[in-house]
Amino acid sequence: MARLRPGPRGTGRCPRGCARRGGRRVIIAIESASPDASVAIAAPDGSPLAEDGWTADRRQAGELFPRLLALLERNGRALGEATAIAVGLGPGSFTGLRVGLSVAKGLSLALRRPIVGVASLAAWLAAEPQAEAALSRAGAREAFLLIRGAETPQIVEPASLPARATHPGPAGQGVVVAAAELAEAFGLARALPPLGGASAVARLAAERLRVEPAGDDLARLEPTYLRAPRGIGTAADGAVKWL
Repeated sequence: MARLRPGPRGTGRCPRGCARRGGRRVIIAIESASPDASVAIAAPDGSPLAEDGWTADRRQAGELFPRLLALLERNGRALGEATAIAVGLGPGSFTGLRVGLSVAKGLSLALRRPIVGVASLAAWLAAEPQAEAALSRAGAREAFLLIRGAETPQIVEPASLPARATHPGPAGQGVVVAAAELAEAFGLARALPPLGGASAVARLAAERLRVEPAGDDLARLEPTYLRAPRGIGTAADGAVKWL
């Protein structure tokens, strides 16, 4: 499997001149649908200001909020400057999504700012224009696959992946956005980690806010699971419950 190197992310520093975009107002964005998590700040129009992406594995609960605070501090920003909170809704890691949404909801409630949920796989593809598809884990042997241009993800096994995703072709073909552990498990030929997800989440959220300034209903906003993990069921009203 050929691993494609990500761009210059993870420094968490604001590019020269970015502090002037949008004044002191920012969108805070969180993406945690995979072991490769990210947090970002963006101008109100969605222009990226700074981002931090890292491989969190199962440490999202202990690392996500401190990473966000550190990102703000490095760039001379404060939580109170947020105009909105954007968060990836999955589908993907059950634990990662719950952690990310909990942090996002807490910030929205405490700061009294609108919250906007964004489809994670769509954000990954928006962050990597050369990618043809995005893949997140759906279980031990399955994954959620979103092909560029499709509206909803499908559940696939390694054997049912498109051939161009697992067999190298001409340059630029078969690129899939996926966490390293999933790319290896599924034998992807060309994989990019979703470390730029949070900036794309912010950009897509800004587009929503231009037409829906109130954002989503804080109380009703939930992760997109598509399939509940083992030990979890779905109630008649659609709510997730432990079995």
